[in-house]
Amino acid sequence: MPNIIAFIRNAWPVSDSTLRRLVELIVRKDFPRRGIIVGANTQCGRAYFIEDGMTRSYWLVDGEEFTTSFSTEGSIVFSMDEVYYGLPSEEYVEAVDPVKAYSIDIPRLMEMIGTDLGLCNWWRKIHQDEYRRIHRSHKERLTLPARERYIEFSKQFPEVCRRARLGDIASYLGITQATLSRIRAQR
Repeated sequence: MPNIIAFIRNAWPVSDSTLRRLVELIVRKDFPRRGIIVGANTQCGRAYFIEDGMTRSYWLVDGEEFTTSFSTEGSIVFSMDEVYYGLPSEEYVEAVDPVKAYSIDIPRLMEMIGTDLGLCNWWRKIHQDEYRRIHRSHKERLTLPARERYIEFSKQFPEVCRRARLGDIASYLGITQATLSRIRAQR
């Protein structure tokens, strides 16, 4: 679990004892390429720490997929709707490539976050970072031309640019796949 531990400790200095308790509660779960990790309109009851692989989150609207985020090694993925509101997920999380993950029951994770200051601060920090990413992405979609949006995205997420499908990146950027192909050919 070196990627997960490095990710947690990179965000916040969580204690060895907290990490040991967390490791005792997690269960390994592997997902095949394009396997669904979190399904829309369901409650899976689990959060997943990604040790190896990459995921993509998306909404399905009238049969069309709209990519909302990507997660790579070390990240944690879950349904915000389920964790915070007790509602079924509104989005899917799928494995972009084969994913080796460790899952934890959401109630157990929330109990640990509520009773362990280090883990609570880690949780706050990763949410702050995600809010900033969403805010920045929203600003870029509203203010930058497609080429500059892709340039900023590729600076922020070079690994995603190497591993994700072109159509998924285009969806995230709010442009067509043909437009993204032209932009990448010009670089």
